[in-house]
Amino acid sequence: MLMREQQNIIIPEEEPLPIDRAVAALRKAIQAYDPSAVNRSPALCIFRQRVLPADPLIWLFRQRVFPRVFWMNREKDCTLAGIGSADWIRHEARGSNSDSFDLLVRTLSEKDPAVRYIGGFRFNNMENQDETWSAFPSFSFVLPLVLYAEEKDCSWLSCHLYVKKGEDIGRKKTGLLQTLEALDLRADAAIPEIPGLKQVSCIPDRKLWVEGCRKALGLFASGEMDKIMLARRTVLEFSDSFSPLLYLIRYPYPRNATFRFCYEPMENHAFISFTPERLYRRDGQMILTEALAGTCLKESVNGNDLHASEILLNSEKDIREHGFVKEAIFRELQPVSSSVEMEENLRVLQLNRLAHLYTCCKATLKPEYSSDSAVLSVLHPTPAVGGVPKEDAMQHIMDLEPFCRGWYAAPVGWISRDSAEFSVGIRSALVTEEFTNLYSGAGLVEGSDPDLEWDEIEQKIGDLMAIARGSHE
Repeated sequence: MLMREQQNIIIPEEEPLPIDRAVAALRKAIQAYDPSAVNRSPALCIFRQRVLPADPLIWLFRQRVFPRVFWMNREKDCTLAGIGSADWIRHEARGSNSDSFDLLVRTLSEKDPAVRYIGGFRFNNMENQDETWSAFPSFSFVLPLVLYAEEKDCSWLSCHLYVKKGEDIGRKKTGLLQTLEALDLRADAAIPEIPGLKQVSCIPDRKLWVEGCRKALGLFASGEMDKIMLARRTVLEFSDSFSPLLYLIRYPYPRNATFRFCYEPMENHAFISFTPERLYRRDGQMILTEALAGTCLKESVNGNDLHASEILLNSEKDIREHGFVKEAIFRELQPVSSSVEMEENLRVLQLNRLAHLYTCCKATLKPEYSSDSAVLSVLHPTPAVGGVPKEDAMQHIMDLEPFCRGWYAAPVGWISRDSAEFSVGIRSALVTEEFTNLYSGAGLVEGSDPDLEWDEIEQKIGDLMAIARGSHE
């Protein structure tokens, strides 16, 4: 058994083990752990065992410990699946987004740098929240009690023993051991079907959507706004409640270039997202971000990737929409960065139903701004999900959309003291027992056609609707 005292990491066995043997080794290590045997008693001790690869989603689906969280990046080289809560950072009160970002980062500054907290924020913390989002506060990030991770061609099973001042370590050890005892380690398990879809409704409906878009177009004509993203909520009612993880398990396009995210704080209540858009990745002072805006519906070009690319790269409207996002990101990063490198040439990100204009951006943060609170305040919301100008867009979105955005289009992902990765929580769903609320939006600029934007929204939720209907249409 290895003990890395500086990082408080205990590794029971050097070689990777099947999950059942890994759990047994971790239990033995936890039972034997005596903090008085080391030079100091750490607040956090990590028990980590390499394991033979398994399907992280199926492993997560089998477990009955909540919260349950899942993250997979777009490159599919980082997957996190966690259960239970070793530590939870939550904030309920309304206030500015910047205040929420600052509070999270201040709290994280007191935490162990070796671990990642998984969760998300509200899109606009000044917005009045409704009952639909009652389980999703201003922000909520969890350090899982047990975490299955795949990264850098390795698979790990980790247990986090987190003991706050005044807490009984024996009781915390017992709770962790009971969680390991309760793990479902079956090699196979039947995956149920999603219950029958009873009803579908849209908020706003098509008539009110067109009216809202025309009001937005009026803002462009008056010179008050250059761009805004308006969204729609699609309410699905099923014959029974079901696990939100079925959306991820039954996703029909596993190779699609999307981030996958699920945050399930209690059983059958979850926010999930299949977003193509990275908000940013931070490693120390280095930032990777992107502009993603401008869309082509492949259905209109017979599903041809090359044709979709040609249309986008020659579309004045889409290039103009993308330009607002690209220029805003470049401009916003300038005050907090010592260097910003924005690609000149446009790329096209291909998805199964859609194609998007895409530009990559790298930046080096100034030392005094090398925290996630600064980056989040600068980048969220990007014009792709907010608008230009940013603050005016936030107010107009509240005025024009007849629902609360909650976590939709907000930063979701993972964060630690020294690094973080957030995606933009679009192409998403809020699952509450037998109801699922789908959220998708369209970027409007001068010249946008409300009816075409409605069709674009339909395509953006097409994958989720296919899963809901039990088809791969």
